Amino acid sequence: MALLQYRNVVDYEAQEAAFEDFLTKFKTSPQDTITHAIGQISIAEDDLSDEYDFMDEDDDAHEQRRRQKAAQRQPQHKYAERMQQLADRTADEVLIELDDLASYVADSDQDVRDLKLVESIEANTKHYVEILSRAIDKKLPAPASGVTFKDDVLDVIMERRQVRNREMAQMAESTNNPEMLESTFPSQLTRRYTLVFKPRTSTPDHPVKALAVRQVRGDHLGHLITIRGIATRVSDVKPIVQVGAYTCDRCGCEIFQPVNDKQYSPLTTCPSKECKENDSKGQLFQSSRASKFLPFQEVKIQEMAEQVPIGQIPRTLTVMCYGSTVRQINPGDVVDISGIFLPTPYTGFQAMRAGLLTDTYVEAHHIAQHKKAYDEMVIDDRLLRRIQTYSQSGAVYEMLAKSIAPEIFGHLDVKKALLLLLVGGVTKEMGDGMRIRGDINILLMGDPGVAKSQLLKYISKVAPRGVYTSGRGSSGVGLTAAVMRDPVTDEMVLEGGALVLADNGICAIDEFDKMDDNDRTAIHEVMEQQTISISKAGISTTLNARTSILAAANPIYGRYNPRISPVENINLPAALLSRFDVLFLLLDTPTRESDAQLAKHVAYVHMHSKHPDLYANNGVNSAGEVPNVVFTPHEVRAYVAKARTYRPTVPETVTEYLTKTYVRLRKAQKTAESKGQNFAHTTPRTLLGVVRLAQALARLRFADAVDQDDVDEALRLIEASKESLAAHEGPRRRGKDANTRILELVKGFLDSGACRPDDVDDDDEEAAVELSLRKVRERVLAKGFTEDQWLTALDEYASIDVWQTAGNGTRLLFINAGDNAEDDE
Repeated sequence: MALLQYRNVVDYEAQEAAFEDFLTKFKTSPQDTITHAIGQISIAEDDLSDEYDFMDEDDDAHEQRRRQKAAQRQPQHKYAERMQQLADRTADEVLIELDDLASYVADSDQDVRDLKLVESIEANTKHYVEILSRAIDKKLPAPASGVTFKDDVLDVIMERRQVRNREMAQMAESTNNPEMLESTFPSQLTRRYTLVFKPRTSTPDHPVKALAVRQVRGDHLGHLITIRGIATRVSDVKPIVQVGAYTCDRCGCEIFQPVNDKQYSPLTTCPSKECKENDSKGQLFQSSRASKFLPFQEVKIQEMAEQVPIGQIPRTLTVMCYGSTVRQINPGDVVDISGIFLPTPYTGFQAMRAGLLTDTYVEAHHIAQHKKAYDEMVIDDRLLRRIQTYSQSGAVYEMLAKSIAPEIFGHLDVKKALLLLLVGGVTKEMGDGMRIRGDINILLMGDPGVAKSQLLKYISKVAPRGVYTSGRGSSGVGLTAAVMRDPVTDEMVLEGGALVLADNGICAIDEFDKMDDNDRTAIHEVMEQQTISISKAGISTTLNARTSILAAANPIYGRYNPRISPVENINLPAALLSRFDVLFLLLDTPTRESDAQLAKHVAYVHMHSKHPDLYANNGVNSAGEVPNVVFTPHEVRAYVAKARTYRPTVPETVTEYLTKTYVRLRKAQKTAESKGQNFAHTTPRTLLGVVRLAQALARLRFADAVDQDDVDEALRLIEASKESLAAHEGPRRRGKDANTRILELVKGFLDSGACRPDDVDDDDEEAAVELSLRKVRERVLAKGFTEDQWLTALDEYASIDVWQTAGNGTRLLFINAGDNAEDDE
């Protein structure tokens, strides 16, 4: 059935002319660019920052600065200068910001507005990449300097191709022979740039929201969309052919084959006019030098956890990166990817299985990182001045510690340790290749309900690269690396696990005690050497895992049991515990004052959806007022980024102090071992942990050297973590006779109100020291004691007036239980 021809409703020639005018005439000022880049912050009239002091320069420098300021205030042709850089071969990317195009359209006449340039680009992006590229080719200025022998070979080839195209165009025009234009080089071979679009920013009139993977529909095909997700797999960068070049061995013609699909069939016979007339069928030889290749990278992005509905699994989407967009994403990055949503047919055996189905992908144009690495963060001047102000107050350590998870009540020492974990120590590279880690490892051990998991979640979100995983849901392969077959190249490749994804970041492992021992041993190498050695499927290599481990675990029976030793409670191997720099024990001990404060804190958070006002314990400002500052996560991240630029050293005086401190710690450990009270070994790793904590404290002060106060605070944190263990260490059963254990058991009955006589009112004050002898005897025998042990303990403590029998031998009456218990021991 023949269909009527449908005329174009879009005048592409008029749009191309409008694009040419936009590229040459659009003006912008550097102030607008800076204001847009740092988040709509206005610049003062004098353009002077706090760091600049005009009294420090002479007249010539002041005049030069004035001329520079005056030049900066002049409007500049943004895209005209960019095209000049393309012509001079100093740039290889053209970024067209749709905000600039929208402002140009708004300032133009009605004819340009009727063309709907921005809406057309957003609805048919792939086609307008070619239209704008043709506009750039027409308006590309002449280079400032010609090609010389010092330039790259590609520059020479490009120059010769452009010269030939111009000569052929002039000959075709002079001879009035349009067929000669077919002998010119394809436009892809003369372009040495990648053209990409940056989508419009969100405004009240035009809101722009990043889509989840499952929100992408068929209506978005061909459109410029923005997708938010986390990168799970990033392939290697490989060249992909854009134009294939061949040379004929008979006629000598160069044949070019543009490639637009994933697969193509190379040409075998020469299609030139001379070979067809002579019927020679010349053989073609591929020329790699004359062909054009683009860098290509395939990225898999997955939905964020908060984007997945309940009961669903996260969906993934393939992102193709070409040219300048490669090497911008690493596994584990949370990114907003703007690109064109396109279909692609299955190829190979997949096509046989898929039938009529078609796969989809996104061709990336603009990539925005959500949490940049510390060394890539750009801190604006206003935030930098705020950081400098508080860094000189002396109380920034306390303020930053209280700014970590402020919705969680208490745990100030734990938050200080977590702050030092974010800052980290200084990693040292020795001359012989030996490496001493600077990352700090922390273990939080404690009862359920003390906000261990919330602290882990917060730290993993504040850190630029944070991976949160659970012990029961993680295997050794999932933590280290797995050998998989690459779907693109069909080769065996390594895919990094959680520890590799957290490289140069923090890996938070919850439910650390629930992990299998075989899986837990995979962490040993990471925590000290910070590498992962792999020997699988013919692949022997070492992966970097320069990460800080933040682990949370419960005691062996769920809750801490004070009647057994801390070693039995923790139930982790000593080889693993020694790799943690700080071990904190968080216990849920009931006290009236702290319980009331905790309840008020939780109630306030639930009522107001924010934390209550926090006050620093120290650090009084000049007016005598206590500072009340809580930094946002972005400000904490910026402060840590600034602190990590310092590399403090340990001076000789501090070295001597460290040496004496280490000897004292070892002596204290030996004394504790002789008394049977040791539970945390002091090893050389402990000394390295003190040095790392002290360096982190010096970094917080923006200092280049560690002082004695830093060492004292590091030792206080380590001692505080051990004191939390020692403070809750219950009496050990070892070395205690049966009489003492029976006394402790009966005192427990008295404190809990168990074994009361049946005929006594619970509110009676005299009944508070009376127990039913029959009930006590039954419970003591049920605990495994014999009848003789019970009778012996009854007689012994009755003889020293701890208790006495009353009521014709039916009741046990305590006399001075609290005073005599310690004496008996």
